[in-house]
Formats: sequence, structure tokens, C-alpha cells
Amino acid sequence: MGALSVSPHESNIDWRLPARGRVGMYCLICAESAIFTIFVVAYLFYIGKSLTGPKPKDVLHPPIFFTVCLLSSSLTVHTAVRSLFRGNLAAFARWWILTILLGGTFLFGTLQEWRRLIFDDGLTVSTNLFGTTYYSLVGLHAFHVTMGLVALSTVVVFYFAGRLRREHAERLEVLSMYWHFVDAVWIVVFTVVYAVGV
Repeated sequence: MGALSVSPHESNIDWRLPARGRVGMYCLICAESAIFTIFVVAYLFYIGKSLTGPKPKDVLHPPIFFTVCLLSSSLTVHTAVRSLFRGNLAAFARWWILTILLGGTFLFGTLQEWRRLIFDDGLTVSTNLFGTTYYSLVGLHAFHVTMGLVALSTVVVFYFAGRLRREHAERLEVLSMYWHFVDAVWIVVFTVVYAVGV
């Protein structure tokens, strides 16, 4: 058999391995997606099976404003990274800090909801199946938001220390992927808890 011929066009293809950070983030997102899937399925499975109250429809109110804040932060973090790619550090800082403020506002809203549910409505993690699955699912998401805010805030520290450069844009784009994931997960959690589950 003769040797396989390779066209000139195929020989000029530049094959490069993807960046390790990006591959690592994809792997992390896949693993975290699997965990969230388990919690979402558990929440859906136990809907309506609590023997005692309160029930979701009695105490849950969709956090529309705080949801808008969180979803808007995906746009601000994207704009921040684009600004850094262009070398505009001042614009990057403004959009990045706004992302943190929006994420922090969302987390504040979650804590306010928990305070109301616990002290006004008597719903704790041990009250009934609804309480257990609700705090587990929403709490898991709140934990991821908190970790994201810690990471975003660390970048701000480097910025004010004068250690942030345009060449770091690729790394921060990888970090922004995590934040986009957190926002996307909230769409699922919001739908399951405040739309389907009530």
C-alpha cells in the first residue's frame, strides 16, 4: 500500500493543546455540575413529601431583584475581562469591582431570605424534607458564590498592589468562566425552587 498523501492545506494546520487553566476549569465545572444535578434531583424528588409544614408555597418568594443582580454580574465580568485584553486597567477595575458588588448584593439577599425563613417562618434544615433539601441546594449555590467572590476580591487586591498586567487577561478569563457557571446554575436553581417547586 502506498503512503497516505497529505494535502498542503492540512500540513499547515497549527495544532496546539488547549491552555491548562482552561482545561482545569472545564473539568471543575463538569464535576460541580454533577454535584448540583444530584441536589436538584433530590429537591425535585422530595417536593410535596413533607409530613409537616411549612410548604414552599407558604414561605418562598422569588428573589427577582437579587436574581437580576447576579445575572447582570455575568455581563460586568465579561466586560471587565475584555477591558483587560485591550489594556484598559482602569475600566477593568471598575467593571470587576461592580461584579463583586452585584454578587455581594445577591449573597446578601440570600442571607436575608434565610433570616426570614428561620426566624419568621420557622423553617430550618431540620424542620422537614423541604427545609433539608432547600437549604442544601440553595446553600450549595451560596457557597459557590462566596468562593467566587473571594477569588474576584483577591484579583482586586493584586490590582491595587500594582501587580495586575494585560498579560493576565487570559487567566482572568478562565476565572470568569467559573462566575458564568455560578450564574447559569442559579437559573436552574431559581426555576426548580421558585417556579417548579412551589
